[in-house]
Amino acid sequence: MSLMENNTDVTQFLLLGLTDDPGLQFPLFITFLLIYTITLVGNLGMILLIVLDSRLHTPMYFFLGNLSLVDFCYSSAVTPTVMTGLIGEKIISYNDCAAQMFFFVAFATVENYLLASMAYDRYAAVCKPLHYATTMTANVCICLCIGSYTCGFLNASIHIGDTFSLSFCRSNVVHHFFCDIPAVMVLSCSDRHVSELVLVYVVSFNIFFALSVIWISYIFIFITICKMHSSSGYRKAISTCASHFIAVSIFYGTIIFMYLQPSSSHSMDTDKIASVFYTMIIPMLNPLVYSMRNKEVKSAFTKVLQVAK
Repeated sequence: MSLMENNTDVTQFLLLGLTDDPGLQFPLFITFLLIYTITLVGNLGMILLIVLDSRLHTPMYFFLGNLSLVDFCYSSAVTPTVMTGLIGEKIISYNDCAAQMFFFVAFATVENYLLASMAYDRYAAVCKPLHYATTMTANVCICLCIGSYTCGFLNASIHIGDTFSLSFCRSNVVHHFFCDIPAVMVLSCSDRHVSELVLVYVVSFNIFFALSVIWISYIFIFITICKMHSSSGYRKAISTCASHFIAVSIFYGTIIFMYLQPSSSHSMDTDKIASVFYTMIIPMLNPLVYSMRNKEVKSAFTKVLQVAK
């Protein structure tokens, strides 16, 4: 039975994709195929390294492993659809659209809270080093991860119910390359004022709660580093945090831009460009940003290669 049988005449949606220019479609397909391949290899490879090397069985790498899993999942929820739309079918059924939206929102929200958990872990390591082992216990790490996944899937359920309770009886053309909430919501022929408010308030809470944890954690980290009176320690802290700040800025910047405004204010072409960053670029960069520059990860990778030989 269709999810929309009682509230809409629309049975499928047409995704306009990134471009209709035939000269750009194939180059973009190759580009996104390369990005997706790097994303899969990077994230699944990171998970494998963390599982295989006992030296990486620490809270920081526990969170990194989960972050890699989440990046793999939410990139996989979107990128194959984008590539298919560039070379072939752009039609997506109502139920498939709802499923794609659900999993994308769920895993993006999980990442939101994992980033906050990782910031708290770094705070505990830098500011409370003597109590780190008792602060970041296995149970605490597991609870933080379970809480992240619970918030993610609860948030996705709220948005799916909020969006697909609307009636879709006019246009079925989605001005986007996947079923994103604002792009679908704007097609509704019913009053979406309350739905837009729910979207803004729920997204605002998730973003600002996580950002508050991140900023407070790093404020205390910087204060602690400054008290060390060590220029080398200060430079090391800045270097360690710089990549995290860049990734966080791109992730939260694009999400705030996308979701914290009424759907009537959206420029769909601009939204598409912004969406490329958090649906494809961020999942590809995270293994590099958080791990590949890490000596422990490089050592684990070298060890795996030696065993393979």
